Amino acid sequence: MERQNSETRQGQIKQAVLDIIYTDGLKNLSTRNLAKRIGMSEGAIFRHFATKQDIILSIINDVQTDFIGQLRKIATSSLEPEERLQKFICTTVQYLTDNKGITMLLFSEASHNNDEQLKSTLRQIFNNQKSLVSKIFLDGIAEGTWDEEIPVENLAMLYMGIPVSLNIELILNRGESQNDNFCKKMLSLMLKLLKR
Repeated sequence: MERQNSETRQGQIKQAVLDIIYTDGLKNLSTRNLAKRIGMSEGAIFRHFATKQDIILSIINDVQTDFIGQLRKIATSSLEPEERLQKFICTTVQYLTDNKGITMLLFSEASHNNDEQLKSTLRQIFNNQKSLVSKIFLDGIAEGTWDEEIPVENLAMLYMGIPVSLNIELILNRGESQNDNFCKKMLSLMLKLLKR
Protein backbone atom coordinates (compact mmCIF):
# COMPACT_ATOMS: atom_id res chain seq x y z
CA MET A 1 0.00 0.00 0.00
CA GLU A 2 1.40 3.37 -1.02
CA ARG A 3 2.06 5.81 1.78
CA GLN A 4 0.16 9.07 1.32
CA ASN A 5 1.69 12.48 1.87
CA SER A 6 0.60 14.77 4.70
CA GLU A 7 -1.40 17.08 2.44
CA THR A 8 -3.46 14.15 1.11
CA ARG A 9 -4.01 12.82 4.63
CA GLN A 10 -5.01 16.27 5.90
CA GLY A 11 -7.58 16.50 3.10
CA GLN A 12 -8.97 13.07 4.02
CA ILE A 13 -9.19 14.05 7.69
CA LYS A 14 -11.01 17.29 6.91
CA GLN A 15 -13.44 15.55 4.56
CA ALA A 16 -14.12 12.89 7.18
CA VAL A 17 -14.89 15.62 9.74
CA LEU A 18 -17.49 17.11 7.40
CA ASP A 19 -18.92 13.67 6.58
CA ILE A 20 -19.30 12.76 10.25
CA ILE A 21 -20.93 16.07 11.11
CA TYR A 22 -23.33 15.73 8.22
CA THR A 23 -24.24 12.05 8.59
CA ASP A 24 -23.86 11.45 12.33
CA GLY A 25 -24.08 14.92 13.89
CA LEU A 26 -21.57 17.13 15.63
CA LYS A 27 -21.98 15.19 18.89
CA ASN A 28 -20.40 12.15 17.20
CA LEU A 29 -17.30 13.99 16.04
CA SER A 30 -14.63 12.27 18.11
CA THR A 31 -11.08 11.32 17.22
CA ARG A 32 -12.09 7.67 17.60
CA ASN A 33 -14.90 8.03 15.01
CA LEU A 34 -12.67 10.13 12.81
CA ALA A 35 -9.87 7.55 12.89
CA LYS A 36 -12.31 4.74 12.13
CA ARG A 37 -13.84 6.69 9.22
CA ILE A 38 -10.49 7.19 7.47
CA GLY A 39 -8.76 4.00 8.53
CA MET A 40 -5.93 5.37 10.64
CA SER A 41 -5.08 5.48 14.31
CA GLU A 42 -6.06 8.38 16.55
CA GLY A 43 -2.37 9.10 17.05
CA ALA A 44 -1.83 9.31 13.30
CA ILE A 45 -4.46 12.04 13.07
CA PHE A 46 -2.43 14.14 15.47
CA ARG A 47 0.68 13.76 13.33
CA HIS A 48 -1.19 15.80 10.71
CA PHE A 49 -3.03 18.23 13.02
CA ALA A 50 -1.95 19.17 16.56
CA THR A 51 -5.53 19.47 17.85
CA LYS A 52 -9.13 19.00 16.78
CA GLN A 53 -9.37 22.80 16.79
CA ASP A 54 -6.56 22.93 14.20
CA ILE A 55 -8.59 20.66 11.92
CA ILE A 56 -11.57 22.97 12.17
CA LEU A 57 -9.43 26.08 11.60
CA SER A 58 -7.93 24.42 8.53
CA ILE A 59 -11.41 23.72 7.15
CA ILE A 60 -12.36 27.35 7.76
CA ASN A 61 -9.20 28.51 5.97
CA ASP A 62 -10.21 26.31 3.03
CA VAL A 63 -13.62 28.02 2.98
CA GLN A 64 -11.94 31.42 2.85
CA THR A 65 -9.48 30.40 0.14
CA ASP A 66 -11.61 28.13 -2.03
CA PHE A 67 -15.19 29.30 -1.60
CA ILE A 68 -14.76 33.02 -0.95
CA GLY A 69 -11.97 33.09 -3.56
CA GLN A 70 -14.34 31.66 -6.20
CA LEU A 71 -17.07 34.12 -5.24
CA ARG A 72 -14.63 37.04 -5.41
CA LYS A 73 -13.58 36.07 -8.96
CA ILE A 74 -17.21 35.92 -10.04
CA ALA A 75 -18.24 39.19 -8.36
CA THR A 76 -15.33 41.12 -9.86
CA SER A 77 -15.46 39.58 -13.34
CA SER A 78 -16.44 41.54 -16.44
CA LEU A 79 -19.58 39.47 -17.01
CA GLU A 80 -22.99 41.15 -17.01
CA PRO A 81 -24.50 41.46 -13.51
CA GLU A 82 -27.28 38.91 -14.17
CA GLU A 83 -24.75 36.32 -15.36
CA ARG A 84 -22.51 37.03 -12.37
CA LEU A 85 -25.47 36.67 -10.01
CA GLN A 86 -26.40 33.34 -11.59
CA LYS A 87 -22.82 32.04 -11.28
CA PHE A 88 -22.53 33.41 -7.73
CA ILE A 89 -25.68 31.66 -6.53
CA CYS A 90 -24.93 28.40 -8.36
CA THR A 91 -21.35 28.34 -7.07
CA THR A 92 -22.69 28.80 -3.53
CA VAL A 93 -25.14 25.93 -3.99
CA GLN A 94 -22.52 23.64 -5.56
CA TYR A 95 -19.86 24.36 -2.92
CA LEU A 96 -22.25 23.70 -0.05
CA THR A 97 -23.58 20.53 -1.69
CA ASP A 98 -20.05 19.26 -2.31
CA ASN A 99 -19.06 20.09 1.26
CA LYS A 100 -22.07 18.89 3.21
CA GLY A 101 -21.69 19.68 6.87
CA ILE A 102 -19.66 22.85 6.35
CA THR A 103 -22.44 25.21 7.42
CA MET A 104 -23.31 23.09 10.46
CA LEU A 105 -19.65 22.96 11.44
CA LEU A 106 -19.06 26.69 11.10
CA PHE A 107 -22.11 27.78 13.08
CA SER A 108 -22.15 24.98 15.64
CA GLU A 109 -18.48 25.05 16.53
CA ALA A 110 -18.32 28.83 16.84
CA SER A 111 -21.45 29.09 18.98
CA HIS A 112 -21.06 25.88 21.02
CA ASN A 113 -17.55 26.66 22.18
CA ASN A 114 -18.11 30.44 22.22
CA ASP A 115 -14.77 30.61 20.44
CA GLU A 116 -13.94 34.23 19.60
CA GLN A 117 -11.41 33.30 16.90
CA LEU A 118 -13.95 31.09 15.14
CA LYS A 119 -16.69 33.71 15.53
CA SER A 120 -14.39 36.37 14.08
CA THR A 121 -13.48 34.18 11.12
CA LEU A 122 -17.12 33.23 10.56
CA ARG A 123 -18.08 36.92 10.67
CA GLN A 124 -15.40 37.65 8.07
CA ILE A 125 -16.71 34.88 5.77
CA PHE A 126 -20.28 36.13 6.25
CA ASN A 127 -19.33 39.77 5.57
CA ASN A 128 -17.26 38.83 2.51
CA GLN A 129 -20.21 36.98 1.00
CA LYS A 130 -22.56 39.90 1.69
CA SER A 131 -20.20 42.51 0.26
CA LEU A 132 -19.43 40.45 -2.86
CA VAL A 133 -23.08 39.77 -3.69
CA SER A 134 -23.87 43.43 -2.91
CA LYS A 135 -21.25 44.46 -5.48
CA ILE A 136 -23.12 42.50 -8.14
CA PHE A 137 -26.44 44.11 -7.13
CA LEU A 138 -24.91 47.60 -7.13
CA ASP A 139 -23.29 47.04 -10.54
CA GLY A 140 -26.66 46.02 -12.00
CA ILE A 141 -28.32 49.06 -10.45
CA ALA A 142 -25.58 51.36 -11.75
CA GLU A 143 -26.07 49.97 -15.27
CA GLY A 144 -29.79 50.67 -15.02
CA THR A 145 -30.65 46.96 -15.28
CA TRP A 146 -32.11 46.67 -11.79
CA ASP A 147 -34.32 48.83 -9.58
CA GLU A 148 -32.31 51.49 -7.72
CA GLU A 149 -34.98 51.56 -4.98
CA ILE A 150 -34.14 48.01 -3.88
CA PRO A 151 -32.47 47.90 -0.44
CA VAL A 152 -29.23 46.12 -1.34
CA GLU A 153 -28.42 45.21 2.27
CA ASN A 154 -31.76 43.40 2.62
CA LEU A 155 -31.26 41.55 -0.64
CA ALA A 156 -27.75 40.52 0.44
CA MET A 157 -29.27 39.10 3.65
CA LEU A 158 -31.79 37.17 1.55
CA TYR A 159 -28.88 35.64 -0.38
CA MET A 160 -27.35 34.65 2.97
CA GLY A 161 -30.44 32.51 3.62
CA ILE A 162 -29.50 30.21 0.75
CA PRO A 163 -27.14 28.03 2.85
CA VAL A 164 -29.83 27.58 5.52
CA SER A 165 -32.49 26.63 2.95
CA LEU A 166 -30.09 24.32 1.16
CA ASN A 167 -29.08 22.57 4.39
CA ILE A 168 -32.72 21.95 5.26
CA GLU A 169 -33.34 20.51 1.80
CA LEU A 170 -30.26 18.30 2.01
CA ILE A 171 -31.21 16.99 5.45
CA LEU A 172 -34.82 16.30 4.48
CA ASN A 173 -33.80 14.64 1.21
CA ARG A 174 -31.00 12.52 2.72
CA GLY A 175 -28.19 14.46 1.12
CA GLU A 176 -29.77 14.76 -2.30
CA SER A 177 -30.51 18.10 -3.91
CA GLN A 178 -31.48 19.16 -7.37
CA ASN A 179 -28.68 21.76 -7.55
CA ASP A 180 -29.70 23.20 -10.90
CA ASN A 181 -33.32 23.46 -9.87
CA PHE A 182 -32.45 24.97 -6.48
CA CYS A 183 -30.10 27.45 -8.14
CA LYS A 184 -32.73 28.43 -10.71
CA LYS A 185 -35.36 28.96 -8.00
CA MET A 186 -33.07 31.21 -5.98
CA LEU A 187 -31.97 33.17 -9.05
CA SER A 188 -35.56 33.61 -10.22
CA LEU A 189 -36.55 34.96 -6.81
CA MET A 190 -33.65 37.41 -6.75
CA LEU A 191 -34.32 38.64 -10.29
CA LYS A 192 -38.01 39.23 -9.52
CA LEU A 193 -37.01 41.39 -6.57
CA LEU A 194 -34.43 43.30 -8.62
CA LYS A 195 -36.70 43.95 -11.60
CA ARG A 196 -37.27 47.62 -12.44
